[in-house]
Amino acid sequence: MDKINIKEKFDLITEYWKPKIVGELNNQQIRLVKIKGEFVFHKHDKEDEFFLVIKGLLRMEFEDKVEILKEGEFIIIPKSVKHRPVADQEAHLLLFEPDSILNTGDIINELTVDSPEKI
Repeated sequence: MDKINIKEKFDLITEYWKPKIVGELNNQQIRLVKIKGEFVFHKHDKEDEFFLVIKGLLRMEFEDKVEILKEGEFIIIPKSVKHRPVADQEAHLLLFEPDSILNTGDIINELTVDSPEKI
């Protein structure tokens, strides 16, 4: 039971789109990720996703709309909903997800992280 300093953990992250595990509870993981640019449109058939913007702006694109999230705002993406995170400038996100989730969902490509590193 040690406290976690989110800013210090973000300082350890040097790559975009590579989530890092900073905590685990009840088969869920708390992940931090730095993003910039466009991710891939994808969906998760079995898992919901939680995105909290710590720093910057996140544009979450859906097939039929776009949501803009500012610092301190979050969105929950229900399973099976196709989405794409986008950040024109660097953004820092906290993700709360099942430990079984694959970051690219139903798409396997160069952005896929099979086993996120713990930091």
